Amino acid sequence: MVVWNERYEKIDRKELVQLQLERLQQTLSRVYRRVSHYHNLFNKISFDPLEVSDLTDLNKIPFTTKETLRSAYPYDMFAVPLREVVRMHSTSGTSGEPLVVGYTQNDIEHWTDLTARVLSAGGVTQDDIVQICFPYGLFTGGLGFHYGAEKIGASVIPSSEADVERQIIIMRDYHTTAIVCAPTIAALLCATLEEKGITPAELQLRKGLFGAEPWAESFRREIEEKLRISAVDNYGLTEIMGPGVSYECHLKQGLHISEDHFIPEVIDPETGEVLPPGKKGELVITTITKEAYPLIRYRTGDLTRLIRGPCPCGRSSIRMERVFERLDDMIILNGMKMFPSQFEQIISEAVKPTPSYRLVIDRQGNLDELEIQIEVSKEIFDDEMGKLTDLELKILKVVKGRLDFIPRIRLVEPATLDAPPGIDPPMKKKRVIDRRPRLE
Repeated sequence: MVVWNERYEKIDRKELVQLQLERLQQTLSRVYRRVSHYHNLFNKISFDPLEVSDLTDLNKIPFTTKETLRSAYPYDMFAVPLREVVRMHSTSGTSGEPLVVGYTQNDIEHWTDLTARVLSAGGVTQDDIVQICFPYGLFTGGLGFHYGAEKIGASVIPSSEADVERQIIIMRDYHTTAIVCAPTIAALLCATLEEKGITPAELQLRKGLFGAEPWAESFRREIEEKLRISAVDNYGLTEIMGPGVSYECHLKQGLHISEDHFIPEVIDPETGEVLPPGKKGELVITTITKEAYPLIRYRTGDLTRLIRGPCPCGRSSIRMERVFERLDDMIILNGMKMFPSQFEQIISEAVKPTPSYRLVIDRQGNLDELEIQIEVSKEIFDDEMGKLTDLELKILKVVKGRLDFIPRIRLVEPATLDAPPGIDPPMKKKRVIDRRPRLE
């Protein structure tokens, strides 16, 4: 399998550490001089960027949070004048002020190289026809992957937000060989292909690169079988850059972090203590090449583990476990901490193909109650009541065994739950509805 940038993807670890230190020193000096937040922060804690001599000196700096970025809306975190910013993207702002991110020309060139790494690790070459089903707007997915695919020399189809049936027509008629999209869209493609009676043999599709929302291993197996493709994961977030922060190679043994651009840490989300590789915690990222929007020790809210040791693919970068959980998605039910992804894994094992679902939380008296609403196929729903009951009991038993919690199970017809709101961005699906009264 081709490695896009051997110089950095297979860099010697000692050389990498020296490179990171040099780039970190430059970044810290830049933000101290040009970003008022970091200037004031460094002065407050008596931190001198010129005295940084080791990567562990990062631990002296407090974390940057999403609240920090929101309070700087729109441009107060920029480290260059607006005349040097050649592009802007932003988050959706569904939970507060949107975060506006700027890019210099160098930032765009770095980003292009990084998404080329992602695509190349997923098997994309200049001989591929790549269909990108992410939106080409303020969301970073569309343009981020578009530039990387063109850099590789692949033919690019910017199908963007075309409806699913149109995506399939393009895929079939244009002989698409690789698709880049959210897993939600891949699931919709599978369902529509089955409905239309189109088989994988009628398509040229061989590769799938999925990101922007969590997806389970059971979903990977399902989508690979249904589409006859190899499916790989990738990770990124708008605040840091967009797609390209980390990516799976063909061996699928963790996501390679591009450490020549990012310094990763995993911390205990409650204490802020830096955890060793193998321990699960919150991912923290420091950018070391970003010019327009550099971030120091940014708390991503994503939970993962770092994986040390070389990958058999030859890349030397540290890897991260796939992200299935976010801190802000955590559900606390009667004192027990749970995540929607845990329910998704359970549901995907019990119901094929993996259905849409929703978790509805309410309170009766002093106790929290959970109802799991699951869409099942019309064939199942219209079948005998006994079979529906058996399926409910099967799911209930697994939830009780895995999470030691007894929910209510409610099976509903297809399209009963709200349809996924497109892919702008796809992670914003409303999986959890919390009806509990707020505590004053």
